[in-house]
Amino acid sequence: MDRLIRIIVVPGDLVMNFFISMVLALGLGLLIAVVYRYTHRGMNYESGFLSTLALLAPIVTLVMFFIQGDLVLSLGLVGSLSIIRFRTPIKDTRDMVFLFWSIAIGLGVGTLNWTISVFATLVLSIFMAVMFLAKYGRPLHSEYILVVAGVDPHHDSVVEIVVNSKRANVQLRNHEVEGDTWEVTYEIRLARAHEQDIRDMVADLKNIVGVRKVSLLTPQLALPM
Repeated sequence: MDRLIRIIVVPGDLVMNFFISMVLALGLGLLIAVVYRYTHRGMNYESGFLSTLALLAPIVTLVMFFIQGDLVLSLGLVGSLSIIRFRTPIKDTRDMVFLFWSIAIGLGVGTLNWTISVFATLVLSIFMAVMFLAKYGRPLHSEYILVVAGVDPHHDSVVEIVVNSKRANVQLRNHEVEGDTWEVTYEIRLARAHEQDIRDMVADLKNIVGVRKVSLLTPQLALPM
């Protein structure tokens, strides 16, 4: 009977460490989610990913408490986790960085390395904020697809003059002529400091006699980040 009681009773320090670790992991996970939210760039934002980041750290912490000191249990958990697959593809490699960040914090807190986990989270948060404010990694050029269509094939030469008159790298991708109608497609690349030129170009093209349509498209990979 005494042996059974010793097995059931959990040491008080273990309970306290577990409680502190779970609260700390949840707090750091929420901080990581906040950093992700305010430094996110692009259009593939998913609000559910914030919950994933916030809960991943305490879940990993819980797993670490389960497997600590038990080699057989750790091997069993590794074998069980190996069958789990991510069925939702990660569209942005930056999301993977935040996932590993949350997992690392969960591992650190679960092994009672509280000071290192807090310090690392604060340092990485400041680093992420600095990179976001400095616009680190953002492209220096803008890319566009320009489609111009109209009537009277003689006017397409005027379009070419207008397009090449701006401070941009212009490449002709397609030129179609069918009867009296024509359509040309250009790939345009220019510095972000000269983006006003693309607006002036569109305005000038609309004023050309015979031009019926001017479409300016932005490739998905070139969307503002």
